[in-house]
Amino acid sequence: MSPSSPHRRPLHFNPRAKHWFAPPNQDLPDIARFHQRFPGYAPTALVSLPSVARAAGVGAVYVKNEADRCGLPAFKILGASWGTYRAVTARLELPLSTTFDAIQQALANSPLTLYAATDGNHGRAVARMAALFGIAAEIHVPYCMKEEVVNLIREEGANVIVSKRDYDVAMQEAFVASQHPQGLLIQDCSFAGYTQVPQWIVDGYETMTHEIDEQLAGQTPDLVIVPVGVGSFAHSVVTHYKTPTSSSQVMAVEPDTAASLWKRLVRAEEASALSAPTIMAGLECSTVSEQSWPVLQHGVDVSATVSDFEAHAACETLHELGVAAGPCGAAALAGLRRLTSDDKAALGLDGNSTVVLLSTEGLRSYDIPHDVADDDPVALTQALVRINSANPALGSEPGPGETEIAKFVCSWFEYRDIDAHWIEPVKGRPSVVAVVKGRGDGKRLLLNGHMDTVTLLGYEDNPLNPRIQDGKLYGRGSADMKSGLAAQMVTAANIKRRQLAGDVVVTAVADEEFESLGTVNVLDAGWRADAAIVSECTDMAITRAHKGFVWLEIHVHGVAAHGSRPDLGYDAISKSGYVLVELDRYSQQLQQREADPVVGPPSAHASLIQGGEEVSSYPAKCTITLERRTVADESPATVEREIRDILDRIAATTPGFQYDLRVTFDRPPFHMAEDAPLTQLVRKHTESVTRSKPKIAGAPYWTDSALLLDAGIPTILFGPRGEGFHAKEEFVYTESILQTTQVLTQIAEEFCA
Repeated sequence: MSPSSPHRRPLHFNPRAKHWFAPPNQDLPDIARFHQRFPGYAPTALVSLPSVARAAGVGAVYVKNEADRCGLPAFKILGASWGTYRAVTARLELPLSTTFDAIQQALANSPLTLYAATDGNHGRAVARMAALFGIAAEIHVPYCMKEEVVNLIREEGANVIVSKRDYDVAMQEAFVASQHPQGLLIQDCSFAGYTQVPQWIVDGYETMTHEIDEQLAGQTPDLVIVPVGVGSFAHSVVTHYKTPTSSSQVMAVEPDTAASLWKRLVRAEEASALSAPTIMAGLECSTVSEQSWPVLQHGVDVSATVSDFEAHAACETLHELGVAAGPCGAAALAGLRRLTSDDKAALGLDGNSTVVLLSTEGLRSYDIPHDVADDDPVALTQALVRINSANPALGSEPGPGETEIAKFVCSWFEYRDIDAHWIEPVKGRPSVVAVVKGRGDGKRLLLNGHMDTVTLLGYEDNPLNPRIQDGKLYGRGSADMKSGLAAQMVTAANIKRRQLAGDVVVTAVADEEFESLGTVNVLDAGWRADAAIVSECTDMAITRAHKGFVWLEIHVHGVAAHGSRPDLGYDAISKSGYVLVELDRYSQQLQQREADPVVGPPSAHASLIQGGEEVSSYPAKCTITLERRTVADESPATVEREIRDILDRIAATTPGFQYDLRVTFDRPPFHMAEDAPLTQLVRKHTESVTRSKPKIAGAPYWTDSALLLDAGIPTILFGPRGEGFHAKEEFVYTESILQTTQVLTQIAEEFCA
């Protein structure tokens, strides 16, 4: 494993929790009797892990293995069973001594439907309870749930409704759906007006900790580590161990990207930002259950977050030791590994201490995550290059898009306690906005970089192998523009330690290589700044202007006929030849126009041509796709007029020639003044880092700089030295990645000070 980053999100300690006691669970005798007669009930194993204890420097480590609880691969049935039983008997006005058979008979006359939202195991447990009672269940799940998990819930007999959004929205949808006379919501998270069932679920979980008491034969654990989602399970654990007769401390562990408890404890945030999906799916919650919050606020001794990679590494360790744990269950071990010697001393842990890890789920499949611990911008560039983020709108074989790389970027930021916002109005095309918050009395700097690349096809070596040779880092996207994005990410981490007055915002965007959907989405979401820097590779030159473009489609019309009937057919493809000749002449004329002093003359070229249906027929239509690069004072309207004039001239001299013309897409040119404050600020710090006078110039290509400037944000294009953009071999100079990071950090320090 990589060493922990010095920027790592810290642990949160609550020394007052040692002397706080939770109100006791009054229903324990009833719960114990209920579970003892529950189908398939038996205590799960408490497994000793001596090698883990030695590595941690404590006397003993045990893991409570919930890989098989009453025939289900997680602990959730403990709470769901008791919560459902209490809710159903209360609705039917039956005593707590009522048997399952008697409940089934009563429900035959008064049928109910159980509702729940879930990331997997809770919903499956509620569906199992519905099947035991012979009634229906409707389970709502977030959009990102794996199909295999959805199918497991369906196999329990439930109707599954897939939300278009995350878990919290699915929970709201389940609540709304349950609001009818035969509906009964069985949810493990409380909210305004809904508290009783969540408390019963919390109470039901305590069977597990009572089993641990018996298995430890009276020995009191010094530290109990519990994974946290909405907090109901942790609520139960705190209730059990925070008593006048117990000295046990409780450690809460969450995913970096779903740190709702940590953020509320540390920052008083009642809801965390929507960040990346996590392999710890059962812990992926943005809010803490309101009923559990006071107990966790006072009773949790230490709160930590862990990365997906740390959870994965803990999974592998537990598997090697014979414990079948999934990522949520392995989070407890990952949390233990986060404790430094100073942390252990603060908790009073030593070579005689006993630690209990609560592994809440059994084996399940998940995507192997990437390590996010590295802060070196060159190594970070390599990590980004390894992820295939080819744009799905380009190439003969569409790429996978930005989802995987966006997960990495989000996780990298949250690992460092930098809030990362997941923006995905178009499914499968996410962008990430990461914010290093200042004190609130300074200017905001936006750093923009795109995550997508062009196709991997045609790359002569392995495009996803970021090898370094002779000071060059090779691989698809190394120059365009994962090196610039890496420099921006490390800049944000550097700035977080400075605690400046203004914010630094990194926008890692989708789709720059096609229609710049990501930057448009970010701007539409309302993100703005006082200045912006786009870190495409510019060879360390300060690029203050570049061309825009207009895409046009020309349809030349023919008449379809059999290939043997020239008297009936009109060949659209051959008549398109007139268009191509004139476009070639037009392109040459553009090169003779008076050039823009910064970016040069405009240009045009035919990009695509398509026509015909089969060899033996006259083609009815031929389509020419044209790209026209524009300079200042040119617009889509003026370009369209020029092309229409060409086509009208052809129509006037070519019998039967007919066409349609339309502008399909356009982006404006970009231009910043050389004496603008931002231009000179970038010049100043580039000169300071490189010890040479930087070139201030324009560029022929297009970038998202134009969109940012068009939104009223002064923008400069500046980034590393690289070559081979969109080519069969692509590389970036490693020294320039380091220099770009230094320049951006210094700019942010001055601009946001």
